[in-house]
This record gives sequence, C-alpha cells and structure tokens, in this order.
Amino acid sequence: MAGHSKWANIQHRKGRQDAKRGKAFTKLIKEITVAAKMGGGDQGANPRLRLAIEKAKGQSLPKDNIDNAIKRGTGQLDGVSYEEVRYEGYGINGATVMVDCLTDNKIRTVADVRHAFNKYGGNLGTDGSVAFLFKHCGQILFAPGTDEAKLMDAAIEAGAEDVVTNDDASIEVLTGPNDCMAVKEALGKAGFKSEFAEVIQKSLNEIEFTGEDAAKMQKLLDALESLDDVQEVYTSAVLSEE
Repeated sequence: MAGHSKWANIQHRKGRQDAKRGKAFTKLIKEITVAAKMGGGDQGANPRLRLAIEKAKGQSLPKDNIDNAIKRGTGQLDGVSYEEVRYEGYGINGATVMVDCLTDNKIRTVADVRHAFNKYGGNLGTDGSVAFLFKHCGQILFAPGTDEAKLMDAAIEAGAEDVVTNDDASIEVLTGPNDCMAVKEALGKAGFKSEFAEVIQKSLNEIEFTGEDAAKMQKLLDALESLDDVQEVYTSAVLSEE
C-alpha cells in the first residue's frame, strides 16, 4: 500500500514543535497527568501513559516533572483537573482538521479554536463532521532505506495491522491504538529502530497542498498548535515545501 511523502512532513512538524520546547513541555505534562488519571500510574497496565512517558523522555522532559505529573493524575498531588475535548472542522480547499485539547475551561478553548479557524480561512464544524474520515491507530515511522520486506515480516509477527510504504520510501507500520508501544518494542528487538511512534488520528483521504495553498494551510495549523489548550492537530492536508 503506497502513501504520500511522509518523511519530510513529519520531520518538519517535529522541528516546529521542538522550536516551541517550553510549550511542548506543558503539553507533555498535561498528557501524562490525564493518562495517569484515566488509566492509573502503572505504565505496564496503561499503554497511553507508557507512550506519553516515552514521548516526554524523547523531548528531554526532566524525570521530576514526569513523576509529579503522574502523581497529580493519580491524586497523590493537587493540581488542575483537565478535560479531554475534540473539535472538528475544515481548512482551505476542504481539508479536514481534528483538534484534540486538554482544558480546564471549555468556553475559553472553543473560542480560541474557532478564532484560529476563522482567521486563517477555515471553519469550525459540528461534532462528528469529520471524525469518520480519520482512523484512530498507532503509527510507527521508519526512515527511507529501511528493508521493506524484512520490516513487513517482523511487523506482521509483532501484531501490526498494516505496513505502508510512502512515496519518499519511508515506511509506516500501523497498529491498534493500544498496541503501538508493544509493536515498537518488538520491532526494536528485531533490529528496526523507529524514528517516530505515536497514537494518532490518521486521515483516510489525504490531500496534497503546494505553493501558496500549502503556506496558507500551514498558518492555520500553526495557529491551532500554538494554543495553550491544544494537544494535537490532525489533518488530511499533506504540505509540500515545493
């Protein structure tokens, strides 16, 4: 199964996120807190927490911050109570967008999200308006040059759902949402080092953007990602730098 160019897009997005390291730390702490609140503080029994902690370590979040976030989630420390909320909408040229938030004030959050959509040529939709166009899954990305046949065999053995070779020769291994870490670790033991592993909302119908349209769409995505309450932004838009 083939897909659009992913490598440059994901590297570009990660680079933009790393440039906002302070805000990234805040988002990581929120995710760990909520994951621990919902599934408990034991990483072995809580795949969401395990993935959140690995992601935090990958961005050099200090151990004390991780431990305190877990304790806040399990009620051992006092802290703000966050609620998960999702907003759905459209960018330019009909590109679908899903925005996952953790917030202590839904009125503030929806106002901020709506403002970002309106300002940059999109519009906020109703609940369920685009969610059916995304698949909740684990995504493990391997760099161009990875042996496709061997990776596919190992991925199937590890319990992956699908293996996608992209136009740029990067390879995605797709898993069930709760299987991402287990498959990643099994592939690591088989000798395959992933560049990226996360539970995502994967668009089922991607649209490639180039030139001015890509720049406009990037402004909308940047505006949404910069909001304090926004954790993740998913879109059907694949942005080309050409």
